[in-house]
Amino acid sequence: MTNAAFDGLLTAAGYGNAHAAFARQLNHAGREQGAWRYDAASVYWWLRGRRPGEHVQEAMAETLTRKLGRTVSASELGFGASHSIGTCVYPASVDAAIDAVEQIWVTLTKHLQRQVDGSFDSGKALQAALGWRYDLPDQAVSRRGRQQVTSTDVQSLYALVDHFTDLDRRHGSGSPHTRAVMADLLGRQVGPMLRGTYTDPVGRDLMRAAATLAGQLAFMSYDAGEHAMAQHHVTLGLRLAKAGNDRLYGAHLLANLATQAVFLGHAREAARLAEAAIDGAGRAPATVLARLYATAATAYGQAGERRASQLSLKKAERFLGQADTELGPRWVGYFTPAHLAGAALRCLGDLRLYPQALRHAPAALALGSQNTRTRALHTTLVALTYARAGDTDAACAWSRTLVQDAAAVQSVRVRQRLRELTTNLRMYRASPQLNEALLALAATPAAT
Repeated sequence: MTNAAFDGLLTAAGYGNAHAAFARQLNHAGREQGAWRYDAASVYWWLRGRRPGEHVQEAMAETLTRKLGRTVSASELGFGASHSIGTCVYPASVDAAIDAVEQIWVTLTKHLQRQVDGSFDSGKALQAALGWRYDLPDQAVSRRGRQQVTSTDVQSLYALVDHFTDLDRRHGSGSPHTRAVMADLLGRQVGPMLRGTYTDPVGRDLMRAAATLAGQLAFMSYDAGEHAMAQHHVTLGLRLAKAGNDRLYGAHLLANLATQAVFLGHAREAARLAEAAIDGAGRAPATVLARLYATAATAYGQAGERRASQLSLKKAERFLGQADTELGPRWVGYFTPAHLAGAALRCLGDLRLYPQALRHAPAALALGSQNTRTRALHTTLVALTYARAGDTDAACAWSRTLVQDAAAVQSVRVRQRLRELTTNLRMYRASPQLNEALLALAATPAAT
């Protein structure tokens, strides 16, 4: 659908068939913001619904004001209210990615107290995978802006990533406060850095750091049930990772997108996303490949593809066995044998291979104290697998033990798994033990 208001203003100003000329004038109007590189393709996407940042809209209005000889306000451009996050499109350029991340951080900060409109779009997810995998690399990302950015500045961003990652794993992402704080920091600190002055090497590292922050906020949004917001951040993180020449983190983000698709029941699309991640990672460290193949195994398991799921699981186990001899990037350090065992428990359970699945239960629970949410997820999964296998005594026993773990986190994913467990237990004939377990589950704060 064409943005009729913007199209009409362009035509009235003589830019109807001269989109490249308008882009050049816009770049000139926004020169104080840095070296903008908008072109005719940028104008095309704005006409098709992509929403530029508010500072870009102001420059658009300024450009049209000069051309038309009358005042044009940003509200006349037809881009809608800032609370809409629009269509999740993989940005064609670094400038478009910077515009989009700034806009979405502002939106998230202003509207965390209510659900932002939108849902997961598996078609757009696959398009993002294709763009990340096959678009040409960015030749340069250096720019000139108001703020000088150094390597030391960029390193401080990685400390932010570590802080929010630890909070997320210990407490879950259900509280909007943590995401509000993170979005505010991104909007006030990282956004201006992206529009600052930096050399190409510093810029590449800045793109990698910003991609990591976007990826962390994406995962937190996914855990909180904000699936459109999560997909937007993964998509933009993919684009920033590509600008930073970080194919491994891009593959990791694509695997996260596959994990989200599995959660939402898009099994076949999830499998394609996981395979694209594996293909794009290339000759990656063993721990990275183990994580990617584990994701593929869960996607194939949900799809009922027994052979593909078990083959992916075997590859994940083999690669993780090689991990001691190969150091991977810092962000993959979380993936331990316990995480792989949890994936095995999940995919083999989905394939109804319950005895095989439950052999992984002890390893799935061998987690560090910082992995509170993962422990709750895995413990609930063990109980659920016993329930599906028909062993109600074991399912009830595990249901009682998981209450303490589940109560410690705020997570939509934990709540969803608790609901699945409750539904499965209710299928069996009532007994004092079963009633006790159901009452314990109903009283768990995470279940409400």
